[in-house]
Amino acid sequence: MTGRRIVIAGASGFVGKFLTARFAESGDTVSTIGRSGADASWGDSVGIQTLLDGADILINLAGKSVNCRYTRRNKAAIFSSRLLTTAELGEAVLAVVHPPRVWFNASTATIYRHADDHPMTDETGELGSGFSVNVATAWEREFFAHHRDGVRQVALRMAIVLGDGSALTPLVMLARFGFGGSQFGGKTKGARQRFSWVHIRDVYRSIEFLSTATDIGDTVNVASPNPVENRELMATLRRVLGVRLGIPLFGWMLETGAFVIRTETELLLKSRWVVPTRLLAAGFEFEFPRLEGALRDILHK
Repeated sequence: MTGRRIVIAGASGFVGKFLTARFAESGDTVSTIGRSGADASWGDSVGIQTLLDGADILINLAGKSVNCRYTRRNKAAIFSSRLLTTAELGEAVLAVVHPPRVWFNASTATIYRHADDHPMTDETGELGSGFSVNVATAWEREFFAHHRDGVRQVALRMAIVLGDGSALTPLVMLARFGFGGSQFGGKTKGARQRFSWVHIRDVYRSIEFLSTATDIGDTVNVASPNPVENRELMATLRRVLGVRLGIPLFGWMLETGAFVIRTETELLLKSRWVVPTRLLAAGFEFEFPRLEGALRDILHK
């Protein structure tokens, strides 16, 4: 499993930096594609093709962060940063003599509908509607439009990734300042909206697992098999941090706070109930199947 050539596009983000470091530690040669400081830049078709020709694995994580206000300009950037980069990689994959044997492309578990009645599995998950879903479906459509024989394509429908510097940061801040109670609002009442998550080490481990699982393609849910309700999420976070008080937050409070820190409330109010049935059926074992263990690993280091 060592000595491979791996190309990571969009490696400057939270997940990309982690994967780059872990693959390098495993003895792989990692090259990057990005806007600055990478081995090849977007728009440099020759440079990108040079990296991809003869590579073993391509991982595309490129795309503007959705941790922003959904203004018209930001929405356009979120769309274009995903579709244009994926199209550029697809053209390179089709052009090179020896393309990567597997191409992983980031996607998101937010592609599924708001679910508080039953889980969204790989086989039976129902797509939702709205801006985030439109981005995800367009992204996957662009990805699979660049099919080439001999290149296995896997769209990673990742739940919220937890790690040092992740989406966990604002939740930790809320808890430490005493606002770590349940969040009320959205379509689900009583803070019972589901929170699907995955530890960043299990993202890396699932990619390693899928790189040799040659019978798995198409889309794969990358999420802990044990999502939690919002109230359990916040209670567990308070327990791990040793914070007793947790003032609940209602929809109007979250909207105000989100406006101040220039983000959206979807992280907390959309019920993401996603189960990784395809990974589990293939025999993948999560290092962090339970939320409390994941939080203790991340926050107590």
